[in-house]
Amino acid sequence: MKEPVLVVMAAGMGSRYGGLKQIDKMTDTGEIIVDFSLYDAMMAGFDKAVFVIKRENEKDFRELLDNRAGKHMDIGYAYQELTDLPKGHDVPSKRVKPWGTAHAVMSCRHMIDGPFAVINADDYYGPMAFHGVYEFLAGPRGPYEFCMEGYALENTVTENGHVSRGICTIDEKGYLSDIVERTMIQEVDGAICFSEDEGETWTKLERGTTVSMNFWGYSAGMMDELVKGFPEFLDDCDPLKGEYLIPKVTDDLIKSGKASVKVLKTDDRWYGVTYRDDREQVKNALESMKDKGLYPDKLWK
Repeated sequence: MKEPVLVVMAAGMGSRYGGLKQIDKMTDTGEIIVDFSLYDAMMAGFDKAVFVIKRENEKDFRELLDNRAGKHMDIGYAYQELTDLPKGHDVPSKRVKPWGTAHAVMSCRHMIDGPFAVINADDYYGPMAFHGVYEFLAGPRGPYEFCMEGYALENTVTENGHVSRGICTIDEKGYLSDIVERTMIQEVDGAICFSEDEGETWTKLERGTTVSMNFWGYSAGMMDELVKGFPEFLDDCDPLKGEYLIPKVTDDLIKSGKASVKVLKTDDRWYGVTYRDDREQVKNALESMKDKGLYPDKLWK
């Protein structure tokens, strides 16, 4: 068995947040959110991480990671670039937007030849989540046996605006059978609701509903599927706005019967900085966890 690798998606700029939020310092000792993910991953058993970044941001990431987490883990860098296309395809004129999360993971295809987990750089997932995914990936798995960390909806919302979440349907054996992306979820009059008409009407979601926060665990077959499916995506997508997305590829594999996705439910609270006003809440939460002894005062020494 090859050791699982952690893939960290960090190539996106935070438009709603207003800057490169992945490297915004969040604690008094200078840690960024992904420091906590790397620490939790290391404690769970991961010893290698690959960051998917924009080439022009490499210096910033290296300054923050190489001499801290990089002393304890093997950290590599892959670049998500618009020009990384299969033969016969060119970058459409006026295309600026990246090709999406599935393309981001594909950027690591020459660096990974075994199981891997995928997370966002700007999300705090909690230690329980990393232990669950690592244990799943480190066990004997077929090439299309995957997993996903599932969070309780109420543990993932922000007070500062709406969020997008993948609402999951789970079968009686604990496997993902369907995932529906709701792009406008927020608290309305004390209830968590979603809207499909820009807030004109709201539909209540039950507390305890399982949602995806883009924390996936994949066996080696997933990378082959991403590469194989990309040309067809390019042929059919909007050339200026289309995005090749991990949840969509995964859902297609489930629906075709080719793959299974075990949902690993966690009680951990998710934290993220979707909006700049989220920063203070996240900072307070991370400092509080340090005060309680859940993390050392300084993660990397």
